[in-house]
Amino acid sequence: MSMPSRLSNYLLRRGIRYEVMSHTHSHSSAETARTAHVPAHQLAKSVVLEDDGGCVMAVVPADAQVNVGLLGRVLGRDLLHLSDEQRLCELFPDCDRGAVPAVGMAWGMDTIVDDSLEQNTELFIEAGDHDMLIRMSQQQFRELMRDVQRAGICRPTAH
Repeated sequence: MSMPSRLSNYLLRRGIRYEVMSHTHSHSSAETARTAHVPAHQLAKSVVLEDDGGCVMAVVPADAQVNVGLLGRVLGRDLLHLSDEQRLCELFPDCDRGAVPAVGMAWGMDTIVDDSLEQNTELFIEAGDHDMLIRMSQQQFRELMRDVQRAGICRPTAH
């Protein structure tokens, strides 16, 4: 599968400069970081959560987990829970299962970005499949995410 046209069109409309890079097929964001030789804290992964009010995408580093309770307090949505794989397939039918780009806005989804991603000079995002990443500068990432909320919403993953 190639990059979903919805994503490439969104990036084009926003004037975002990026490169697409291929990597060995992977099954998780941690594995993607390893196979692409990218520091996990520079790989922005998407985590989709939902409640009765709908879905929200949290964008966090690949080496972190969303603190769901904290996210719920930040958003004023105390019943948030992780969306299941079936729901993700319904929401992102043009993406491979488990390779949702961290650009929920392209699909009309409310999005919130973890503050820690601001510390990187460049960032990587899944391109909608398990074989490609989008690479962009911090400046371009900031421009891409300029209209979304930012907060400290994650905690490092224990290894």
